[in-house]
Amino acid sequence: MRSSDKNKSFTLWPYMIIVAMVCFMAYIAMFVYKAMNQDVDLVSKDYYEQEIKYQDQIEKVKRTQALGDVMLNYNQEAKSILLQLPATYKEKSLAGTITLFRPSDDAMDKKLPLQLGRDQSQLLEVQDLESGVWKVRVDFSDGKEAYYSEKTIQIK
Repeated sequence: MRSSDKNKSFTLWPYMIIVAMVCFMAYIAMFVYKAMNQDVDLVSKDYYEQEIKYQDQIEKVKRTQALGDVMLNYNQEAKSILLQLPATYKEKSLAGTITLFRPSDDAMDKKLPLQLGRDQSQLLEVQDLESGVWKVRVDFSDGKEAYYSEKTIQIK
C-alpha cells in the first residue's frame, strides 16, 4: 500500500461549508426579493410637493388663528362632526373644501365642499367612516386671503 492512499481520507467539511454559503446566499436573495416587493406608502402621494408649499400653509394657519380658529365637535351618538367658524368670518364670502384625511390609509380620504349655513356652521355626517384617527382639514378662502385649519378626531 502506498503512503498517498493513507493521506486521502474523505471529509465532509468542504462540502458543508459550501452548502452553508449557498443557504446563506439563498436567504439573503429571498430577503432582498421580499423587501423589493413590499408596498411602501407615503402619507400622501404628493408628499414632497406638499413639503415645499409648507411655508404658505403656516401663513394660512396664522391668518386663521388671528381671526379665530375653526371649532370642530364630534358627536359619537349622532356620528356627525359640527364645523363652526367664528363670527369674524360672517361678512366674508367663503369657499373651500373639507378633507377627511385618514393617516393610515389614503384610499379612505374624503373631500367635501365647504357649505356653511347662516350661522357659519356645517354638519358633516360621518357614519360611513371607519373607526380610528382622522384629521379634518378645512381649507377655505374669501377671494383675497386663504385660510386653513386642521384638527384630529377619534372616530369610535
